[in-house]
This record gives sequence, C-alpha cells and structure tokens, in this order.
Amino acid sequence: MTKIPIYFVPGLAAGPEIFEHLELSPDKYEFHYLKWIKPLALEESISNYAMRMCDEIKEVNPVIVGVSFGGIMAQEISKFIKTRKVIIISSVKTSNELPKRYKMAKFTKAYKLFPTTVVSNFEDYAKYFLGKSLKKRAKIYNKYLSVRGKTYLNWSISSVLNWVQDKPQDNLVHIHGTKDHVFPIKHIKDAIEIKGGTHVMILTKAKKISQIIDESLTC
Repeated sequence: MTKIPIYFVPGLAAGPEIFEHLELSPDKYEFHYLKWIKPLALEESISNYAMRMCDEIKEVNPVIVGVSFGGIMAQEISKFIKTRKVIIISSVKTSNELPKRYKMAKFTKAYKLFPTTVVSNFEDYAKYFLGKSLKKRAKIYNKYLSVRGKTYLNWSISSVLNWVQDKPQDNLVHIHGTKDHVFPIKHIKDAIEIKGGTHVMILTKAKKISQIIDESLTC
C-alpha cells in the first residue's frame, strides 16, 4: 500500500516536537516535519515565505497539517502546490475569524512595541504550564517554543495580524477546541469541535485529533 505523505507545520515559535503525541499509523502515513526558516526581511510577504517553504516539500499531492499560525501557513503553502487535503488545528480559515483584539493590535501597531508579550499571549502556552514547577515549566517552554529569533518572531506576529483571506479554501478540514482562548470558538465557523480543547490541544487532546485526521483522510 502506498503511504500518504503528511507534512506538519508547527505553531508560532514552535518546533516539530508539538506533534510528538499524535497517534497516526506509520504503515499508512509518511511523516515529514517542516521547520520555520528565517524571513528574508521583516517586510517579506507571507505568500513569498510560503513559496520558499515549498522547497522542502518533495512528495506529490501531500496532506498539509498546520497548528495555529502553522495552519495559516499550511493554507498559504497550498496556494502553490496541489494538496490531497489541508488540515488546520487551533487556527483560522479566514481573517474574519481573528478576534477583535488582534484586529485592534493591527490597527494600533502596538505589536511592534511588545513582540515578546504578544507572542506569549498569542500562543497561550502558559495555560499548559499552570500548576507545574518553575523548573519543569522552563523545560517544557524550551522544548515546545524553541524558535525565538527576533526577526522571525516580529515577522510572524505581523504576518498573523495582517493576514488577509476572505473565504475558506476548498478541501480543508478545521479542528478546533471549545476552550480555545487564542482563537475563541465563537468566531469560528464550520469546524470539527473538540470539547474542552484549548489552544494547546495538540499536546493534550492528541488522541482525539489523530482520530479525526485519520477519518478525514480515509473517508
């Protein structure tokens, strides 16, 4: 049986490690993990960046799976290559699904003054660390938020807030948690909901997400 190639795109500032809890059959799927590359400049368009990321995709007609900002990037990548399916997790399908506070940040340009604060609030990983010791918290932070170049972070934040897409793409599956405080479910339309799922449910609800991915690719 020919394996289905899947390319995974992590969230903002995150590495491929965030996908480690997924339970997908290696007999059925071929896994590839895309890593964030350095922007050519702060002004580089998200479209041009996505085109450069396509250089790492060698398989024909792959599935692209993206989390949070990675979901936005997965959609941009699919504009340059033919895909079997695009699956976004804890992300948005259009710029209309972004919360008002992000639109305000875009309008005021405040994100340019406080990049690290915006990153911290944006990805909301802190919620996953609550109740843990500081030492363990730092260890998890270092593991899952490993991409911290200043140019990349500023470019990424700007790219999210300035992303423009009016209509959802075809052949797209959206998986979203009902407790996502980064992209609240009240702004999200036509998504497969995971009850109690937060913005970091790729870590905490991996089994359920794996099941949905598998069903989406075999139906």
